[in-house]
Amino acid sequence: MQNETTQQATNVKNLDMTANPAPLGLLGFGMTTVLLNLHNAGFFALGSMILAMGIFYGGLAQIIAGIEEWKKNNTFGATAFTSYGAFWLTLVALLVLPKLGLTTAPDATSMAAYLVMWGIFTLVMFIGTLKANRALQLVFATLAILFFLLAIGELTGNGTITMVAGYEGILCGFLAVYAGLAQVLNEMYKKTVAPLG
Repeated sequence: MQNETTQQATNVKNLDMTANPAPLGLLGFGMTTVLLNLHNAGFFALGSMILAMGIFYGGLAQIIAGIEEWKKNNTFGATAFTSYGAFWLTLVALLVLPKLGLTTAPDATSMAAYLVMWGIFTLVMFIGTLKANRALQLVFATLAILFFLLAIGELTGNGTITMVAGYEGILCGFLAVYAGLAQVLNEMYKKTVAPLG
C-alpha cells in the first residue's frame, strides 16, 4: 500500500491592526475646504495660508490617507481620499503655475469645466455613500452642490453665486471635520460620543 502524503492548508487570519485613516482624510479635506470657502464667502483674500493648506493638509495628507485606505482594502476610501488630495494639489497648481510664468491662467470656461468634472465625480461618489453613514452622505451631497455652484459662478462671473458657494462650502467643510473628529472620539471612548447616523 502506498503511503499517501496529505497536505493540509493552514488558514492564516491576517488581523488588521492598522489605524483608521478616514479621520485624517476627512480632516485634511474638511479644514482646507472651510478655509478656502471663507475666502469664497469674502472673509479674506486668497493667500499663502490657503495654498499651504491645499498642498500639505488637503493634498498630501489626503493622499497618504488614500494609500492607507488602499492597504485596508477600502476601494471607496482609497479612491475618495487620493482623488480629493490630487484635487487640492491641482487647484494649487492652477493658481500658482501662471504666477510663476510656467503657463497661462485658466479662463472661466476651462475652470468651470474643471469644477463640473469634479462635481460629476462627487455625485457618483455620493451614490456610494448611500451604503455608509449619514455624516458621510451629507459631506458628499454638499460637496457636489459646492462644485456645481462654483462652476456656475465661474461661467456667469456672478460674485453672489460664488459667495453663496462659499457659505455652502463652509458647511461642507465643517461636516467633514465633524465626521473625522467623531470617528476619533468614538474610537478613543469605545462608544458613540458623536453620532455619525
